[in-house]
Amino acid sequence: MKVFPVSLGCDKNSVDTEVMMGYLKEKGYEFTLDENEADIALVNTCSFINDAKEESINTIIELGQLKEDGNLKAIVVAGCLGQRYTEDVRNELPEVDAIVGINSLDSVVEAVDKAVKGIKGEYIDPLDRKPVKNPERVITTGGYYDYLKIAEGCDKHCTYCAIPLFKGNYRSIPMEDLLEEAANLAARGVKELILVAQETTVYGTDIYHKKSLPELLHNLCKIDGLEIIRVLYLYPEEISDEIIETIKSEPKIAHYIDMPIQSGSNKILKLMGRRTSREQIYELVAKLREEIPDICLRTTLISGFPGEDEDAQLETLGMVKDLRFDRLGVFAYSEEEGTPAALLGDKVPEEVKEARRDEIMSLQQQISFEKTAELVGNRMWAIIEGSIPEENIYVGRTYRDIPDVDGYVFIDADRELLSGDIVEVEIKATDEYDLIGGLL
Repeated sequence: MKVFPVSLGCDKNSVDTEVMMGYLKEKGYEFTLDENEADIALVNTCSFINDAKEESINTIIELGQLKEDGNLKAIVVAGCLGQRYTEDVRNELPEVDAIVGINSLDSVVEAVDKAVKGIKGEYIDPLDRKPVKNPERVITTGGYYDYLKIAEGCDKHCTYCAIPLFKGNYRSIPMEDLLEEAANLAARGVKELILVAQETTVYGTDIYHKKSLPELLHNLCKIDGLEIIRVLYLYPEEISDEIIETIKSEPKIAHYIDMPIQSGSNKILKLMGRRTSREQIYELVAKLREEIPDICLRTTLISGFPGEDEDAQLETLGMVKDLRFDRLGVFAYSEEEGTPAALLGDKVPEEVKEARRDEIMSLQQQISFEKTAELVGNRMWAIIEGSIPEENIYVGRTYRDIPDVDGYVFIDADRELLSGDIVEVEIKATDEYDLIGGLL
């Protein structure tokens, strides 16, 4: 029988989808990218913000139409939406045959087996369940890069975030399991490994009683075949000198950090339950750039948080202008039920949230153009992702670019390259967010 997998939301969900596909592959299920020839749809959902919920629900409804009009026999919903809104999915989406919670990925085979026989079921384990060892994942990224999820859940309890409500507290995956999984991915051709979690900086504190990310990184760097290792989602207050030194000293680790700061206003940071101040963020950025001069810094902001006024917006704009992040994204605040922020007064109108988001992004766009232009003449490595054959141009990513999020480098090459090749390029010109380079 053929399964049509759909992975919505973040890269952590992508890992979970590959894990579930691994379980199903072990039991003889096949996969298809054509929903019209599928027997089962497996939808790994997201419910982080309202837009993500809507996308998940609309996808399920569209697939439900195939159950009525096509060959589809069953729809299995996994991930955040089913975990957070189990009763609502059961009652409001009758086309769903099974719900698999975020801690119950190893139940996906039972869920699918029963669903195709018309037996509905819910497979929701407690939030404090320890992560289980993954099967051999089905790689869906193209083969030369993939993600390694090192933990589940979060202990930060930022006032706007619902993650702890439906993912539970922070639970690290044992290091020996991660190293085995990484070695397996490398043996199957993965050259670039990207570490993800809700937060990576406190890895190990729950099971080893110390921050063990540096140790994990050193061990991953020893794995043959892995050539690039990235770390995403480092909370600024947890970026220690040891983490900085590890990134600085290990040649395989990309000089790229994604650290969400959310606001440039101390008043709003306090309301958000964040554990850093504006002043500490300035100090950290200065330290990172002093210790690792070519570091590429990405951050995320939230516009229109309850209580945000024009002064707070000006403070955030000032921080963006001063710190000149290489990459920056802004989300308009999304009120999430069950979170402390949902109870705050002084709400910001939707149109004001969006206007403030656009104002920040307009400033960042100019900064990004200027910083990209500064790279002309530099030499750097790039990993090849594809080509434009008719123009003899290859498309790649530098250490400054994560898949599907940042920009590309377009490379003029006089020899054949393959996806996954790592080459050195000289930056010749820029095109807004992207780079144009020549092969060395």
